[in-house]
Amino acid sequence: MRRFFIVFVVLQLVFFGVELLTPVQTHVVLPITTGIAHFCAALVRWIDPSVSSYGKVLMDQKSGFGVSIEPGCNGIEACIVLIAAMLAFPAKWQHKLLGLAIGIAAVQAFNVVRIISLFYLGQWNMDWFRFAHEYLWQGLIMLDVLVIFMIWARRFPQRAMDTAHAG
Repeated sequence: MRRFFIVFVVLQLVFFGVELLTPVQTHVVLPITTGIAHFCAALVRWIDPSVSSYGKVLMDQKSGFGVSIEPGCNGIEACIVLIAAMLAFPAKWQHKLLGLAIGIAAVQAFNVVRIISLFYLGQWNMDWFRFAHEYLWQGLIMLDVLVIFMIWARRFPQRAMDTAHAG
């Protein structure tokens, strides 16, 4: 457990440090964030054709209301925590890679729900928007990461250990 915690903390420090580098922000983080905004707009346009995106902004053309997806709101930091936890955990690499693929997709899917809900909440009531943005969704995203990690840690590596002991 001690080894896991040390590796987990070191990996987070490294990954967060790398994420803050200007070239990584410019060539990785911003394109991912822009892609998330475009994806959210494409989903919302199925029910509301007045929604569009430009850059990292999701905008309602009728009301003029928009949300800008800023660092910390793009799900990348939550994914870094999940990646560090899965890489630090003692499991086979094939299980880590599968867990990372499914886990990152799940975190980003949850984050898309978060962004779209905040987009509509902000048009309805800014006080509720601020509360949901600053407190509710912050906790729910990290809870999502914890639940994904716990399910993965209990299921996938355990199966690998069971088959190793069975053979």
